[in-house]
Amino acid sequence: MVQSVTTAYLVEILRDARSRTLELLEGLDDQQLIGPKLDIVNPMLWEIGHVAWFYEYFILRRLYDHKPLLANGDDLYDSIKIAHDRRWDLPLLSSEDTLDYMQRVQDALIERLQGALADQTDSFIYRFATFHEDMHDEAFLWTRQTLAYPRPALSIAAEGLPPDATAGDLPSDVEIPGGTFWLGSSPDALFLFDNEKWAHPVTLAPFRIARAPVTNADYLAFVADGGYQRRAHWCDEGWRWRRDVEAENPVYWKRDDRGDWYFRRFATWWPLPADQPVIHVNWYEANAYCHWAERRLPTEVEWEAAAVGEPTGSGGELSARKRLFPWGDQPTTPERANLDARALGCVDVAALPAGDSAFGCRQMLGNVWEWTSDTFAPYPGFAPDAYREYSQPLFGNTRVLRGGAWTSRSRMVSATYRNYFGPERRDVFAGFRTCAPSDAS
Repeated sequence: MVQSVTTAYLVEILRDARSRTLELLEGLDDQQLIGPKLDIVNPMLWEIGHVAWFYEYFILRRLYDHKPLLANGDDLYDSIKIAHDRRWDLPLLSSEDTLDYMQRVQDALIERLQGALADQTDSFIYRFATFHEDMHDEAFLWTRQTLAYPRPALSIAAEGLPPDATAGDLPSDVEIPGGTFWLGSSPDALFLFDNEKWAHPVTLAPFRIARAPVTNADYLAFVADGGYQRRAHWCDEGWRWRRDVEAENPVYWKRDDRGDWYFRRFATWWPLPADQPVIHVNWYEANAYCHWAERRLPTEVEWEAAAVGEPTGSGGELSARKRLFPWGDQPTTPERANLDARALGCVDVAALPAGDSAFGCRQMLGNVWEWTSDTFAPYPGFAPDAYREYSQPLFGNTRVLRGGAWTSRSRMVSATYRNYFGPERRDVFAGFRTCAPSDAS
């Protein structure tokens, strides 16, 4: 079981997550809260109701036999039973009534927390449900991006960009020694999701990995060299995807009549920032770039070893010790990682050196999610948690991403956190870093 936390902390994160959700709705009218029917987004009005229902169902009702606060809640908000394309056609509550339902659920959640220290059950399920809201807050950001809604006015963004946000590029590789690395989370972790169960030994050969993610300038060279037109760079499925959607460049890029490149962030077009990581590229695009550059995507275990592994004193092989975070065991701070939507976008790949891993890899947490080469699969000893559908249905059908993006909450993302999306998804805040070819490549 995960470690117990104070009830005050649980109340704090519940309220903070809800505050972020409400900020992400601010300025959107009723029509925007429904939006067009697309495979890659939900109607936001449905989604906020689902967030409240999730808390109610998994905590109040399932664990503590609380009477339903909404009589037809299961028929409206159960994401497992309600097909995606039906969510626009449901008799949804009005925005005012949905917000009232959300508040009533949160009030009931807080009211039942007693004493200074939560028990292990509440310590896990309250955090899990809050992190579920955090995940949907990230989805609200990509919905606003997908639909070209205005940039959200988040209070945390008033703190501004880090001083070195435009620090430039960070080329070159670092050498990661071989050895035995324990991939995944151990039972004494502060918190873990079911797909991190359990840490298990993996033998690694030495490898070289880029210090930073691929930049816009790097990726533009691939585009300019006809990378999207050359069949040889693409796997069979990737080429079919590229041909079907007629992709010629990343989805939110465009070139003007003078040949200058721009990218769209929310509703605004900006000159393409050369030294920020390329973002909103899918696994097929990342893999094609690697083929063109004569590189490869890291495996999941390589990525985690580069992020939180340590060398032995002699430096000859990986240590048995694994850090909590790339920079060590100290908490996440704005100087170490671009998380929590503070910057409302990416920073240059050379920014935030205080977040470097033991081997000198930068931004292993934050800025952009990073594709790995691996298909999402269970670790040895996997068992689902209370929300059985969190991981299990996606095994074998999705690709693994690591590290979080500028959109991700620092309280939730760690170097062992596994994200997963279909290889065709380029709406999410994903980029990648590369490895030098190995002897087995």
